[in-house]
Amino acid sequence: MSTVKSAPGWKFSLRTFLPSRHDYDGLRTSWKTDLLAGITVGIVALPLALAFGVSSGVGAEAGLITAVVAGLVAAVMGGSHVQVSGPTGAMVVVLAPVVASHGVGSIALVSVMAGLLVCVLGISGLGRAVAFIPWPVVEGFTLGIAAIIFLQQVPMATGTAGTPGENTLLGAIDSASRASFPMVLQTLGVVVGVAAAMFLLPKLHKALPASLIAVLLATVAAELLQLDIPRIGALPHSLRAPSMPSLDPSVLGGLLMPAVSIATLAAIESLLSARVAAGMAGPDGRPTGAYSPDRELTGQGLASIAAGFFGGMPATGAIARTAVNVRSGAKTRLSAIVHAVVLLAIIYLAAGLVGRIPLAVLGGILMVTATRMVSKHAVTAIMRSTRADAFVFVLTALITVAFDLIVAIEIGLVAAAVFTLRKFASLSGVQREEINGVRVPGDEHIAIFRLDGAMFFGAAERVLQEISKVQDIQVAIIRLSQVRMLDATGAHTLVEVISALELRGVTVLLKGVQPQHLELVTNVGVIRSLRHHKHLFTTLPAAVEHARSHVRRNAGASA
Repeated sequence: MSTVKSAPGWKFSLRTFLPSRHDYDGLRTSWKTDLLAGITVGIVALPLALAFGVSSGVGAEAGLITAVVAGLVAAVMGGSHVQVSGPTGAMVVVLAPVVASHGVGSIALVSVMAGLLVCVLGISGLGRAVAFIPWPVVEGFTLGIAAIIFLQQVPMATGTAGTPGENTLLGAIDSASRASFPMVLQTLGVVVGVAAAMFLLPKLHKALPASLIAVLLATVAAELLQLDIPRIGALPHSLRAPSMPSLDPSVLGGLLMPAVSIATLAAIESLLSARVAAGMAGPDGRPTGAYSPDRELTGQGLASIAAGFFGGMPATGAIARTAVNVRSGAKTRLSAIVHAVVLLAIIYLAAGLVGRIPLAVLGGILMVTATRMVSKHAVTAIMRSTRADAFVFVLTALITVAFDLIVAIEIGLVAAAVFTLRKFASLSGVQREEINGVRVPGDEHIAIFRLDGAMFFGAAERVLQEISKVQDIQVAIIRLSQVRMLDATGAHTLVEVISALELRGVTVLLKGVQPQHLELVTNVGVIRSLRHHKHLFTTLPAAVEHARSHVRRNAGASA
């Protein structure tokens, strides 16, 4: 995985975030497959862009504009050669409450605000932080998003109007209860037909654009049967001129936290998608290549800013479209650029036809998309792994559906961290050892303690209790050579152990302080708490011999 290298000078650092000719290495041999891959992804992206725009409450126009503008900017400025960006289901989940609370007009401004925050994350070098998100948290997050996306389509699937800002599950139940005959039969028939086409067409031939064909068949059927069901409606025949979203100081404060949530989600989803894409292989079996996580963040941030200027919505890397891009043979950024151009051509040439698409068609597409977001293999693997991982997975999914996406990630991370620390603590401990070799009189007054694993705040108290309860010894040798991790709490516990033993008249010798821990134990006061600075040893035989000399002196003094 490529990363931004540190360099003495802002100019060099800035260059790593800018496009270069190396972004298109291999284009001379791959331009044909890149062109075909871009056309394929553009066709796949059209119904998704429309559906995500409608489902978020911003409108089909904003979804299409975002796919074009953000898709183009992220393709040029991002850190992945094969990532395809645009509106996504996860972003829809966050945007719907913002639209309900602040209105559609706030989305352009919040898109710019979130984009600026994502750029700051990239410039700060935080792109690699996604590697610290545990797999169960990611999969639980994905499952929760899939459930929300599916439930959000119930109003369109039943031909009713959803209630903005309402809990997703309660809103789905309310929409289903308000459905009226015969419209609900017509919309549900459209949804079933779309789902059947999307599931069956790939079995005939994997290269068929199932979602697009489903849209065409369902729309033609609705026109021929003259179904009186809601449609997308009028769409613009061109891109609007870019403009700065209106800045109202009275609403900026209210949009700050939504912008933070959107930026966090955009960063996480984009980096996860780029990381997955980097590990995928194309039709030729070759990997797609490394990516720069920090440049990816700045590219996604700029994409959301540009989308906001054109009246769009925040964008992220889209794993489904990226996967189609890779499987279609894409090797360079040209494919993602072509995908944006294809969508732009549709705006100028076919906006009227697109406006006749029934909303139920988009609902059906997103319902199928939601079911495909969840990997049965991943869910089964997590549930069969450990109880802790299964608990984190289920907890993250439930909180995602019931409360908030960012809260779900935060709680999932905290829960995973607690279980990880608990595991570390269980692998850490103290063992009492016997003196090797021939025993001599007085050895019964010497105790050797070996500390294992991690000496950190999660295990320190147990170590303190184990050593402190030992009785009838004159010298204690504490071996630290097996300590793999030591933090300030662990070092302070050593001070407490040494001080407690010394108060009881027990001489403490330390053996095997590792070089990487020496500065910490010195600064915290471990060395200072010893009776003498020479009570620090590098080998066990030397420590044992010194301990025996203490025992002999004590015996001579008592005699």
